[in-house]
Amino acid sequence: MTYLREIPENERKLSRRGELLAFVILAFGVWPVVAVGIVASYGFLVWFYQMIFGPPGPPPSVH
Repeated sequence: MTYLREIPENERKLSRRGELLAFVILAFGVWPVVAVGIVASYGFLVWFYQMIFGPPGPPPSVH
């Protein structure tokens, strides 16, 4: 029993067009938004950490 079949030309063009559309949406829509969200989340975590524990650096000296 074989599951492979000949794909008609019109279906092949449709699937190629759909694949190209999916790539464009992912490459120029979804992934940039995800990347900005990850960077913004990291920045927020650093900001919140420094708000609680103070900025990095040597401890204050006692005079």
